[in-house]
Amino acid sequence: MKPTEEFPMDTLHANPHSTTYSTREMTKPVNFYCAAPRAKSVTLAGDFNDWDPASLPMERRVDGWWFLQVPLTHGHHQYRFLVDGRSMLDPRATGVARNEREEEVSLVAVS
Repeated sequence: MKPTEEFPMDTLHANPHSTTYSTREMTKPVNFYCAAPRAKSVTLAGDFNDWDPASLPMERRVDGWWFLQVPLTHGHHQYRFLVDGRSMLDPRATGVARNEREEEVSLVAVS
């Protein structure tokens, strides 16, 4: 919309409700579960947190499973669990791939 006499420049502003986002920019909550009843700590590391083993600690549940919900963007993401510091693949993952260091990692697809 161009400024006119009817709509002077100082009354024009962006409508926060009309903002458009591409699907790639939006996030969706993704639940991660890890079965490790004897573990003292479980963390999640992936391409979505620069593989930082300390930034996403998981929460132990009473049934022995560990849980964490992470908002992820559309697409495929690589990750792995660190159970007491040891890398572990997710048997419930969408698939398995190799990261840039040729290590096996789990895959999750977000749509």
